[in-house]
Amino acid sequence: MADMQTIEEHKGNLEGLKIAYVGDSNNVSNSIMQGCTIIGMNVTIGSPKGYTPSDEMMKKATALSKRYGTKLEVLNDPVEAVKGADVIYTDTFFSMGQEKTKEKVDALMPFQVNKALVGKASDDVIVMHCLPAHRNEELTSEVMDGPHSVVFDQAENRLHAQKSILALIV
Repeated sequence: MADMQTIEEHKGNLEGLKIAYVGDSNNVSNSIMQGCTIIGMNVTIGSPKGYTPSDEMMKKATALSKRYGTKLEVLNDPVEAVKGADVIYTDTFFSMGQEKTKEKVDALMPFQVNKALVGKASDDVIVMHCLPAHRNEELTSEVMDGPHSVVFDQAENRLHAQKSILALIV
């Protein structure tokens, strides 16, 4: 909810926007694939081979994209993934409790969100991260603190989204 609020806050309408998630496919990319297609956004996942969404998740997300008339694609090239993106989203390469391996770092570093990669997206692209971030791993400090970043607005919006949900259920 907070992510969609943040995108709408910075982009206006959500429908028809392209969101590119780059990095390790995980719970965040799975949520983006399902949630964003339902609200009318086109989704591109940019992940190296071996780190792409599961077949089961692809089946679910593909069915949703067909149902809602949105585009869903998975690419193994980060530059191609962000071309024309209105939103670039990334997450940590290693989830809590997951062992950090050289093999995974080597596979994912070409998918780091850095100034060069951001430069391949739309001029007014926004960059998101669900935090906590490992600076200079999945995204550079230059990008996280730069003009395209909405990471801290996104974090603030979590408070507002969760308060709204609580207000509805209490």
